[in-house]
Amino acid sequence: MKKQNILIIILLLLISSCGNHKKVEGVYRYCWGEKGGFTVWIVDGYKIRKDVYKEFLYGGNDERYIFNPKGEVWIDHAVSCEEFELTLAHELNERALMAKFGWTYEKSHESSLRIELKMRKSWDSLCRAHEASLPKLSPRDATGVKEIPGLPDSITLSGIYRVPLGARDGISIWVVDGYKVRASIFPDFGLSGNDMAYHFIPNREIWLDGQISSEETEFSIKTELLERKLMAEGVSYGKAYDSAINTNVRLRHEMQKIIDAHPPLVIPPVLVRDTGVIEKSEVAR
Repeated sequence: MKKQNILIIILLLLISSCGNHKKVEGVYRYCWGEKGGFTVWIVDGYKIRKDVYKEFLYGGNDERYIFNPKGEVWIDHAVSCEEFELTLAHELNERALMAKFGWTYEKSHESSLRIELKMRKSWDSLCRAHEASLPKLSPRDATGVKEIPGLPDSITLSGIYRVPLGARDGISIWVVDGYKVRASIFPDFGLSGNDMAYHFIPNREIWLDGQISSEETEFSIKTELLERKLMAEGVSYGKAYDSAINTNVRLRHEMQKIIDAHPPLVIPPVLVRDTGVIEKSEVAR
């Protein structure tokens, strides 16, 4: 083992054994789940920038940030659902390159940006192809209301879809341009919707407004899945909506218990590194 690497390991052990490390509460916002062997946490980016590291942006991993606990990948809660999968792919790739191949942070970061670009182009092609395959749809909600009187009774969707998020229970989930939906189809379209509540959403689809934050995404998906299921069983929109919202509240309480059980963030004296070199320009205060 090289002398430099031995010195780095000794320094990290000394840092980790120090008993007067600063602790920061309230960093964790949502436990998204597992990806690539890591626990993905949505964290309070504002608090991290204010109390830990002023240059924290979009996300982080334990190779770049020493304060990022081992085995965790972080996504800033301000990141939208439209950017979430891209940011997650970026962090996982960046960490792998630094850990397995000893790449510098800068080189790993640039590689991850190229992966993002490739994903964006692929998704755009998929979205345009999906729109081209759809029939014309009615610009009305489940109660028959059409909020833009001048619209024809059937419309073609164009430039609406942004990101495919796979499927849950056989229902396709898409991130859409919520601004465009409200401007050209239905002004009262909220943060999300499903095909049982809106006739302009194609069969067996759920839409998420691209402006939804990453920490709200899963709550919105689960709310729409339940509302849609109840409406498909014959429950009225109003009752289905109320039931879904009540379930949403319960899910938030359950998530808070998970957050409360997670240890507080412990801040070491040195915060970041560039693979073999620990950077000392940013020190926790």
